[in-house]
Amino acid sequence: MPSLHQSVPQLRRRRLGVIHLVFFTVAASAPLTVLGGGVTTTLAVTGNAGVPLSFLILALALALFAVGYAAMSRHVANAGAFYSYLAKGLGPVWGVAGAFVALISYNTIQIGLYGLFGAGFADFAASSLGIELPWYVWGFAALVLVGFLGVLRVDLNASVLAVLLVLEIIAVVLYDIGAFGHPAGGTITTEGLSPSALFGPGVGAVFAFGIAAFVGFESGAIYSEECRNPRVTVARATFVALAFTGLFYALSAWAMTVTVGPENLQAAATENGPGLVFGALAEHWSPVVADIANVLFLTSVFAALLSFHNGVARYLFALGREEVLPSGLSRVGTRSGAPVAGSLGQSLLAAVVLLVFVLAGSDPILQLFTWLSGMAAIGVVLLMAGTSAAVVGYFRNHPRAATAWQRLVAPGAATIVLLALVLLIVANFDALLGTDPTSPLRWILPGLVLLAGVAGAIWGSFLRTRRPDVYRGIGRTAMAPEDEEPVALPSLSRPF
Repeated sequence: MPSLHQSVPQLRRRRLGVIHLVFFTVAASAPLTVLGGGVTTTLAVTGNAGVPLSFLILALALALFAVGYAAMSRHVANAGAFYSYLAKGLGPVWGVAGAFVALISYNTIQIGLYGLFGAGFADFAASSLGIELPWYVWGFAALVLVGFLGVLRVDLNASVLAVLLVLEIIAVVLYDIGAFGHPAGGTITTEGLSPSALFGPGVGAVFAFGIAAFVGFESGAIYSEECRNPRVTVARATFVALAFTGLFYALSAWAMTVTVGPENLQAAATENGPGLVFGALAEHWSPVVADIANVLFLTSVFAALLSFHNGVARYLFALGREEVLPSGLSRVGTRSGAPVAGSLGQSLLAAVVLLVFVLAGSDPILQLFTWLSGMAAIGVVLLMAGTSAAVVGYFRNHPRAATAWQRLVAPGAATIVLLALVLLIVANFDALLGTDPTSPLRWILPGLVLLAGVAGAIWGSFLRTRRPDVYRGIGRTAMAPEDEEPVALPSLSRPF
């Protein structure tokens, strides 16, 4: 393995600012997809009117994670993100284990979204364009386009995501305005923000569904090597993305409880699904607005596809650069500076998995999307818990580099809270899948995430004994952000 003083493959530096990272992270969360798909599904399954409050509680819990995550981002800039954090804080074996969990988690959510996109576009094309083709035709078409964009300049990707994200946010804002302007019963109810409404039947499933809506906000560190000022950019983007998504999701879910009425939520969500959003837009604004929102729903999914694709490509790049995986994965574009090999590798894997589901005759939403997104939720929350523990471990050896709140209190509390969330998701995994509680899938799919972590730990141990030169470099190649003076973290990283 090359020493740290020799030339190693690098991504193109100083391309991204705070706004770029916010677009990447919020686009991965896909606000319109969360409202039209996530919130309606949660209401249909649980009938719990406290969904809006759950988003605020989850945002506060994740903010504890973000405090330590942001503090450590001042000292670590690596496209492997969680991989590098775990390696620096807990040791290289933990880093490789985390890398394998990250790969299965971000790949599953990305590939699962092809099912949602393909099914949605097939319905749209049939009803609006008169073109009837199987869902997988549109799914593979999206895969080709995402693969093409993935090898281009990262700031071009951010520009594409920015346009798509702004348009879908406008659509959600229009829905919110119309919903609050037409409350059921003539008055705006606050039951959606009431603890008594949330902490009742189905609360576990509500949190299990809700955490999946935030997957992506934590991905800013993946782009840290390409930031203009990684010491502050990742921290600021993470806090902005978390605050925006938490408040926006809560507001929009509350708007749904207001316009539908708390007592009608489960029946309406079960009957209409995403149509609960588009029907309201047609009624409160116009059918044209609803049609445009339908298109934006698809572009919302596409934006998430592109964002997660970029994240996986950078993980593969980082692991290839440090020879934890084949070094060929570290190849970057001469002009674009993008992780070309990682991008192509992710596209190939996605194509193979899609083909398997197609040949098996699987349902694109109930199986491909639901199964894989459920796995991703478990994996990402588990990674965040491990990263919070790694923050404590890292600052134990660098106690003067952060305050006690940043290095111990917040990340320690986050580790406990996030591990509790993992257990909550697993306990309610049958609800996430929409399967019978006795279905073996509720244990098999989470087990695959755990198996990936175990495989990573075994591979890390192998590297320690058989390839010590590689082992010593795990998580360290791009360790220091840049030769810049340390600066204070945003004020949001202090106690609330």
